[in-house]
Amino acid sequence: MKERKQHMTMKDIAKALGISTATVSRALNNNESISLKRRQEIQQYAEEHNFLPNAIAESLRNNKVAPTKIIGVIVPQFVHYYFSTILSGIEKEAELNGYRIMVAQSEELYEKEVKICRSFARMHVCGVIVSQAKDTVNYDHFTKMTESGIPLVFYDRICTGLNTSRVVVDDYAGAYNAVSYMIKRGCRNIAFFGGPMNLEISKNRYNGYRDALLKHGIKPDENLKFICDNEINAEAIIPHVLNSPNRPDGLFAVNDETAIGAMRTAMNIGVKVPEDFSVCGFTNTFLSHVYGLTTVEQRGEQVGREAVRILISEVEGLVPEDHIEKRVVGTKLIVRNSTK
Repeated sequence: MKERKQHMTMKDIAKALGISTATVSRALNNNESISLKRRQEIQQYAEEHNFLPNAIAESLRNNKVAPTKIIGVIVPQFVHYYFSTILSGIEKEAELNGYRIMVAQSEELYEKEVKICRSFARMHVCGVIVSQAKDTVNYDHFTKMTESGIPLVFYDRICTGLNTSRVVVDDYAGAYNAVSYMIKRGCRNIAFFGGPMNLEISKNRYNGYRDALLKHGIKPDENLKFICDNEINAEAIIPHVLNSPNRPDGLFAVNDETAIGAMRTAMNIGVKVPEDFSVCGFTNTFLSHVYGLTTVEQRGEQVGREAVRILISEVEGLVPEDHIEKRVVGTKLIVRNSTK
């Protein structure tokens, strides 16, 4: 494995701030013998310079401890089917190569994601595989990890603000092919239910949807574009959508849960699926089989395996340090009974 960059020590902090090492130690341990203002100043400096407050940092500095073979994995939600399939692929590929994984759930919260990154750094993981939380717009915590010599590989939701390796599915092509199929089967007024547009996958899937419409001579209608990416919101929104003057004859949803919520509610209010309203999802979860949902298969396990392969090649120094790997896993349209 390649050696990490040298880490800052308490002596380094003391020298930079012109204070004693004992003062730094007390401040970092939040000792009240140091004024609150001084403590905050020292703690902020330590955080900004990627100080690891434990014995690992000193060991690393002296090159006495090799990086562990533990990979940190950040998952937005354990309950999400797609993330669980990716995690399965990560675990299998890591074990195959003699690595173990340490998994944490951000619960779609930026603050928790930051804490997890700090925790992984302190635990001396050899690298991190991560899908960012929905509300993450500040990437300083990821930057600090890379500056500390901890490789990052993003999957699914990538951080476009950082030049790091990533593995994604072909979201654009998946959406484009699905919507094109719906149009060829007779749909002309297709609604879009998607995630927040700060996420690259949301933008890519919307662009695929939009370009499919344009390719077939249909002008996209902004009134049919909704930020809706979960089952509960879909159940609440779809009655209003279907009762509007501009009633859609189809729906492309960003994931299966959203599509199923919309489809089930549509049928409950007397709308025939797919005769009057075609529905397509994205993921190919177990529930898509149960409900007969047409959907886009993402191949999550393959995404997980590819992420591990990239990370290990970086950890073990098999590629140049500045090498950035970008891999795209293909999708497949699975046609079932929810579309004409």
